[in-house]
Amino acid sequence: MLFNSLEFLGFFSLFFFIYWLVFKKNLKVQNLFLLLGSYAFYAWWDWRFLSLIIGSSILNYSLGIQIQKSNNNKIKRWLVGLSIFQGIGLLVLYKYADFFIVSFVDLSKALGLNSNLHTLNLILPLGISFYTFRTLSYILDIYKNKIKATTNWVAFFSYVAFFPSLISGPIDRASTLIPQIEKKRHFDPMQMSDAMRQILWGLFKKMVIADNCAALTNQIFDNYLTYPASSLVLGAFFFTIQVYADFSGYSDMAIGVARLLGFNVSKNFNYPFFSQTIAEFWQKWHISLTSWMTDYVFAPLNIALRDYGNLGLILAILLNFLAVGIWHGANWTFLFYGFIQACLFVPMILRGTLFKKKKFQKDRTWPTFGEFRNMLSTFVLIMFTNVIFRVEKVSQAFEYFKRIISSTLFSIPEITNNRTNAIIALIFIAILLIVEWLQRNREHGLEISKIKPVFLRFSIYYALIFCIIYFGASGNNQFIYFKF
Repeated sequence: MLFNSLEFLGFFSLFFFIYWLVFKKNLKVQNLFLLLGSYAFYAWWDWRFLSLIIGSSILNYSLGIQIQKSNNNKIKRWLVGLSIFQGIGLLVLYKYADFFIVSFVDLSKALGLNSNLHTLNLILPLGISFYTFRTLSYILDIYKNKIKATTNWVAFFSYVAFFPSLISGPIDRASTLIPQIEKKRHFDPMQMSDAMRQILWGLFKKMVIADNCAALTNQIFDNYLTYPASSLVLGAFFFTIQVYADFSGYSDMAIGVARLLGFNVSKNFNYPFFSQTIAEFWQKWHISLTSWMTDYVFAPLNIALRDYGNLGLILAILLNFLAVGIWHGANWTFLFYGFIQACLFVPMILRGTLFKKKKFQKDRTWPTFGEFRNMLSTFVLIMFTNVIFRVEKVSQAFEYFKRIISSTLFSIPEITNNRTNAIIALIFIAILLIVEWLQRNREHGLEISKIKPVFLRFSIYYALIFCIIYFGASGNNQFIYFKF
């Protein structure tokens, strides 16, 4: 059930009506309805995998209480280990088992050995990477005495299965979401109005920009051996915009839907294309994942390796980004992507500028030349590393880069039968970047409640709706991060 589908519109309209008008006065019943609605939303995709999320919730709810009660550190560590084993074990089974089997078979062939292993061909449960990280952070935070274990099972189960952000995040921490579930919520017309604007902006980014860029990206990457270098650069550009518009569009919709239910979930993107360094980019890109990895992977590694100075810091960042890479999927391309991202941090570490922030000059509508240069260079680095993220094999990435380094780099880009669509996409991309630059200090690109006259504000809404209907790519195209 996609956010940009008629099925979800019907489901959420009915859910919203019952949630606020029928169960508003009884928090316990309202929370139980939220839980059942979340399970119904997930079961719409495949009810068979509902048992996994329920089983994970039962286990980690019980473990959280036992860790809280226990005074024996050895028992606590054993219980934490059980939670990690269950969560990571399911990820390895469903997400990485075939990858390990194929890699082992390929290695055996390279060594001249025969292997009779066969892939399991298991279906990847939707959202498993996201709700697993929720349960792991909950258990680890209890163990570190950062939070108290909840005894409200409905609140915990709702936290794990919270449907606005169940499929592709944001990956909220228990300290953020559970207190909101346990507290009575109030219908706020102003918040509802702004939530609708955020959903509209997310729909525009997804359907008008991401889906149209996807058609161009697919054409170029699927036929990169036949296109000139200039087209390959354009393909990398379109893919970078596609990933951002697709995932940040989903996040805007997820946050907006949560706000319509009275919840404030974590911000997942903070205008990352206006970053002036790679470090700043990762602070603004997929924020909930980056902060999760920082707290539970990088920070412990950095402490353990601190006696080794810059070398220890580099190793901690490398292992952290390898984890970020493999989180995205079972493919050597993702590991290589994480490795390259870590390498981009090395110059900053050696210069001692890793933790220095470059702030924009105040009271300026547009960036200075130096700021624009920094943003452009950071964007170009991200754009070319995204080629690794997009291809199916590492060898294809090298071939892609090899073909870029040629005299055709300065030729006019060729896009077979899609030149008009490319021009339209570039126009909308320009609009996206200009709007988000002007709105960079606000929560989302369509936070325009103070624009007057009202006629102008509603003209913008209607213009966006027209663009979604007229220029939106046909078909319910899945969100990119559904497969992660």
